This record gives sequence, C-alpha cells and structure tokens, in this order.
Amino acid sequence: MLQMVSHGLIGASLFFLVGATYDRTHTLIPGRNGRRGQKKMPKIFAMFTACSLASLALPGMSGFVAELMVFVGFATSDAYDQTFKIIVITLMAVGVILTPIYLLSMLREIFYGPENQELVEHEVLVDAEPREVFIIASLLIPIIGIGFYPKLITQMYDSTTEQVTAQLQESFAIAAAEKETATLSKQALLKAPEISSNL
Repeated sequence: MLQMVSHGLIGASLFFLVGATYDRTHTLIPGRNGRRGQKKMPKIFAMFTACSLASLALPGMSGFVAELMVFVGFATSDAYDQTFKIIVITLMAVGVILTPIYLLSMLREIFYGPENQELVEHEVLVDAEPREVFIIASLLIPIIGIGFYPKLITQMYDSTTEQVTAQLQESFAIAAAEKETATLSKQALLKAPEISSNL
C-alpha cells in the first residue's frame, strides 16, 4: 500500500516535469535540450533532480521506505518457497542497481548533453513559474514527509487492514467448520445401515 502511494506521488511529479519541459523545448528527445537546460532553467533542473532521486529510492524519501518495506516483507514471509524468494530478491536487487543508472542517465541526457544551437535560437527557455513550483512542492512535501515518518500513511490503512484480516480469519474458520461438518455427515451416511426395500 505504501509503495502504491509513493509511486503515485513520484510518478505524478515526474510526468508533470516532463510536460513542463516539453512546453519550453517542444521536444521529447532528451539529448536535444543540452547544457542550456540546466543553465536557463535551474528551478526545473533542481525539481527534476529531486524527483528523480525520490524515484531511485534515496533514503529520506518515500520511495526508500516503501521499497524497503516490500523487500523486508517479502524476504521474511512464510507464504513463499525459499527458492522462489531467492530468485525474486535477486531480481529486486538488480532493479535497485539499474534504477539509478537509467534515472541519472536521463538527467545527464536532458541537462548535460551537448549544447543544442537550434534550441537556443528558436525556443525561449523560461524557468519554472510559481504555479509549477507550487505543484511540485505539493508533491515533494508528502514524499519527504513519508520518507521521514512513514506512519503518516501506514496508520491510515493499518486499522482497515486489521479489520479485513480479522474478517478473513473468521471466514476461513467458518469455512473449515462447515467443511468438517460436511465430511462428518458424509461419513455418517456411508456408515448408515441400508433400509430394506420390503419395509
């Protein structure tokens, strides 16, 4: 649950920044922005960097706490076979290594690539406007808040999760009792003496 909330916040911020960058550069090809991007748009560069670091699960941000909870929860669960857990944990570790590579490569391509003269000549690269800073701040504050104090979110769904778990346990107990009753009834019918047809 925490991972879904975290991913929603971080994904929304990155999609918003892609849109804001596209409004200025009119291109979706990362290498077309070049060095002018971080010089002419320092606020967008700073926000893009902060949201990318949140996405790669930097400690102190919601992505780190969420991924850690998923990782530890899966590793300590008794619901899965040991071999399956080892395979999945290995794949998760590979993902943890690859994520910073592609996110930092994206930042390098967008803001540190070769200077694009055509972009400089034909586009006006204005920095982030107050409304854009406000929107990203509205997303970054909960991202950082959850990173430092995950109970902001977990306490919201803990009581609901406990209620659902209690209902499931009760349902399983009822189903098991009904199955046992049905089995006993079936056994009793099989052992019952046959009634003579003459009666």
